[in-house]
Amino acid sequence: MTEAVQQRHFIQQIIDADIESGKWGTPGDRSVITTRFPPEPNGYLHIGHAKAIHISHGLAREYGGTFILRFDDTNPAAEEVEFVDSIKHDIEWLGTHWDGEVRFASDYFGQMYDWAVELIEKGLAYVDESTPEQIREMRGKIETPGVDSPFRDRPISESLDLFAQMKDGKIENGKMVLRAKIDMASSNMNLRDPVMYRVVNAPHHRTGTQWSIYPMYDWAHGLEDSIEGVTNSLCSLEFEDHRPLYDWFIDAINQGRSDDEKIHHPQQTEFSRLAISYTNMSKRYMRQLVQENHVDGWDDPRMITLASFRRRGYTPKSIEDFVTGVGVTKFNAMMDIGRLEGALRDDLNKRAPRRMAVLDPIKLVITNWADGGDDDRVEMMDAINNPEDDSAGTRAIPFGKELWIEREDFMIDPPKKFFRLGVGREVRLRCGYWVKCHDFKQDLDGNITEVHCTYDPDTRGGNNPPPDEEGKVRKVKGTIHWVYAHDCIDAEVRMFDRLYKAEKPGKATGNHLDDLNENSLEILKNCKLERSFLTKTPDEPDWADGIRRFQFERTGYFCIDQDSTQSDLVFNRTATLRDSWAKQR
Repeated sequence: MTEAVQQRHFIQQIIDADIESGKWGTPGDRSVITTRFPPEPNGYLHIGHAKAIHISHGLAREYGGTFILRFDDTNPAAEEVEFVDSIKHDIEWLGTHWDGEVRFASDYFGQMYDWAVELIEKGLAYVDESTPEQIREMRGKIETPGVDSPFRDRPISESLDLFAQMKDGKIENGKMVLRAKIDMASSNMNLRDPVMYRVVNAPHHRTGTQWSIYPMYDWAHGLEDSIEGVTNSLCSLEFEDHRPLYDWFIDAINQGRSDDEKIHHPQQTEFSRLAISYTNMSKRYMRQLVQENHVDGWDDPRMITLASFRRRGYTPKSIEDFVTGVGVTKFNAMMDIGRLEGALRDDLNKRAPRRMAVLDPIKLVITNWADGGDDDRVEMMDAINNPEDDSAGTRAIPFGKELWIEREDFMIDPPKKFFRLGVGREVRLRCGYWVKCHDFKQDLDGNITEVHCTYDPDTRGGNNPPPDEEGKVRKVKGTIHWVYAHDCIDAEVRMFDRLYKAEKPGKATGNHLDDLNENSLEILKNCKLERSFLTKTPDEPDWADGIRRFQFERTGYFCIDQDSTQSDLVFNRTATLRDSWAKQR
């Protein structure tokens, strides 16, 4: 085996061998490779789906084949058009493009029904009137064989008649199911006469009231792949034990058919699913979070849906870089969410323009400002838009007598290693001047309201002053940011953090809600920001999704939220500048 082959992941190696052998057609024909992404429209896509999309779409593009988007819409009780629309939007946002029209399992309901009738006629399926509890009991345990249903050997004609009544809406919900007749003693529980159809007298979001029975996922999944000519059906590892059932269904349909009549048999390959610390990938739990109002909808920026990552300001590139770095293996492992956040910082650090924003403002007054001329004068300072991108250039920002600074950048009695402002302390105002504090004001509750400083006119732009007569250069250790008080805007800033405070939510108590982070959202009002935020400036990247992203100097990465208006801006914190959780660990 060559070094080049060894570096390719195991799915690539399987496909390479199949192409060489001509398994799917002419040996060497790469274009025949067909993959798909089959989401269920019963919720929003989450970060784990991004890995599956990346693998299936990436392989189709690598081989010049076909990538299909198909919705497994087999459960009308849980599916909504909203979920269909959101999934398509998320896939497009990732930069993924499917070939041809979007497909739906419901497109094939008629064909799947006909195949089910065929299996009944072959004696390989039967209508069972047992209750769900009885069926569960009859299946037995892994270590003990199951028990045949009393309806297992009912006449074929009777099953055909009852199945038709189920289809025509003449049977109540839960009264009957169609089961495959396989092996009640199988060590694989999936082969113990699995349910193929159940009665659901409910309208479907696409077919309306045309159907009163709906296929189970295990019956429909492999058949959809077959109809669409999928060569490589790629699934996560939990479907490994289902593969023999998918194979059995196709083999059962092909039983007794000539080679020309046999339906296509896809190859299923399983890979490890994505698991990330401080998250919960269960769609059931995510639905609970939404329905019980622990979060504000499926796109709440604290969720792990792709819609929430987008709203929080994540970029498609950061997600792609993360899932690419995770790799394609057969081994389940927990990924540190810090790796995802790191991929985001790497991307935004290169592309996000810098701006100044003061989130918890107190006023700084330069008491000797008039010494340089007019007390009301305003000077324009040059600020670098992005030190990682020379082409981003600079912007002019106003500087005057009264500024806003962060409350945490001043202390009345600072410790020795506090390199920001205190009485007698000197700091650099980024891109401005050096200032030295000589006084402050407090309100009746002891809160700081103003910090009074003098400035050094020889330090314009934040540069070091010239040496003194003895050749010594004065230095400062601290640099803080600011916003000119008389030419800024107010904004709301939502400080999002991880939704869970435990690495494995629910592990300790069995209930993921016990590990919700009570500090996952802090809303700051009346934050003071540069006026440049109001309009898109030439240095801002043309983000493909239209979301404006920034680095707030010394604070973190932020984006403008969809709730914003021209007069009332709302920002979401995308990420801190560094991994604050790493230090806590």
